[in-house]
Amino acid sequence: MKQRLNPADPSRAARADRPRRIAAGLTLAVSLGLAACNGTPFQVIEDVEFASSLEIDLAQMERLPSGVYIEDEVVGAGAPVTSVSDVRVTYEGFLVNGTKFGEGPLRFVLGTRSVIAGFELGLIGALELGTRKMVVPPALAYGDAQQKTIPAGSVLVFRVTVDEVYDDSTE
Repeated sequence: MKQRLNPADPSRAARADRPRRIAAGLTLAVSLGLAACNGTPFQVIEDVEFASSLEIDLAQMERLPSGVYIEDEVVGAGAPVTSVSDVRVTYEGFLVNGTKFGEGPLRFVLGTRSVIAGFELGLIGALELGTRKMVVPPALAYGDAQQKTIPAGSVLVFRVTVDEVYDDSTE
């Protein structure tokens, strides 16, 4: 049963407004990131050649308004990920040439800037126990900043399994 917000309870009202604030913050961050670009050429998702091992077919993927592409490889059967979910995922991250730059389990709360914006945006709507492939543009990844083995301006590819979506009563 859905609970109604008590307008007198500031914590509940703040939670209800959180998704809108997150979206506004991400839009501002992307705008500032693009304005601060130091001339590093960003890869354009639609112009890059993906390694065949990544099995990326943009025509078969959904392009979100943010520019992130998503495709559910396995549709889950559990709770959906929201913009404020506490989740545990297992991920693999790749450059477009197929080089793996990261993998492993990860637990975080969406909206807390614990992961790159494109990872969060691509994960919203995925179902618990599902696996989603995501293609993230540089502006929603690391922009013009080099990150260890990730060159500046890189498009990133993720395969993410949503292991668990926690609710308020789960720890």
